[in-house]
Amino acid sequence: MKVTRAVSPLLPLCQRLLPGRIAGLSLALLKATALEIAILAGHLLLYPTGITPERRPAPTPPGPPTDTGTGTGTGTGTGATPDTTRLPTPTRPPVVLLHGFIDNRSVFVMLRRSLAQHGRQQIESLNYSPLTCDIRTAAELLGRHIEEICERTGRHEVDIVGHSLGGLIARYYVQCLGGDVRVRTLVTLGTPHSGTRVVPLMNAHPIVRQMRPGSGVLDELCQPAPHCRTRFVSFWSDLDQLMEPLETACIEHPDLLVQNVRVSGIGHLALPVHPAVAAGIRQALDAEETEARPAAAQAAAQADGLTVA
Repeated sequence: MKVTRAVSPLLPLCQRLLPGRIAGLSLALLKATALEIAILAGHLLLYPTGITPERRPAPTPPGPPTDTGTGTGTGTGTGATPDTTRLPTPTRPPVVLLHGFIDNRSVFVMLRRSLAQHGRQQIESLNYSPLTCDIRTAAELLGRHIEEICERTGRHEVDIVGHSLGGLIARYYVQCLGGDVRVRTLVTLGTPHSGTRVVPLMNAHPIVRQMRPGSGVLDELCQPAPHCRTRFVSFWSDLDQLMEPLETACIEHPDLLVQNVRVSGIGHLALPVHPAVAAGIRQALDAEETEARPAAAQAAAQADGLTVA
């Protein structure tokens, strides 16, 4: 990783000053911090491009019916035609990308490109207002967006990738608002599923209070969910500066089908950007549902995590 090479002159000094394991941890933290700063700088440049809502694909204009394999590739347009307001149905569900707190869809530029290059035909990045003050309200809005996406694409289900707060909003939709009928797989990246204690001064913001341990929202997510059909994959980093404790980004719920994936060597901002994490997300989304459900416990036990730095 080119960004981390900038700190290489400091490595011999750190190794002399710090003993073994502590030195290794400090060096990894130093590399991760340097990468976070670089990603933050790049994201600040891209941020204005993601403020406006994403353009939705235009409906197919009325015209000749589509060739259905009967040898009538063209037509006069006078007979019965399929619903032309829907997009062609791909083989995989649409992917919905949901950003974190005080962010926008620009954070997913790299991940979106990676997914598209590996066969995902329909990817949509949703923005919610930076003034959002309630996870429940944001989850209801997400549900309306997903209904619209399903109607437009002709698909019954979608996959969701949520970064940080976005993952919590998506989980609330799935678990508490019946969204499991629409969401096949939910991937979360650095999401405080059990609440984070970082930056106590941010408690002035109501949505931050909802992300604290013991909040009403998190208590609702701890309630039984015996019939939830969605598969959950949670990526958490051992150097995530915004998760306190770090394991809060894991999902621990007896009724949910969960795989927690540990990522070593990067921080919070790198999770939706790093190519190794993108590869893990693709693998999670591409897992066949019929195979993933029976083997979920085995897959979770065998997941050693990702070392990316």
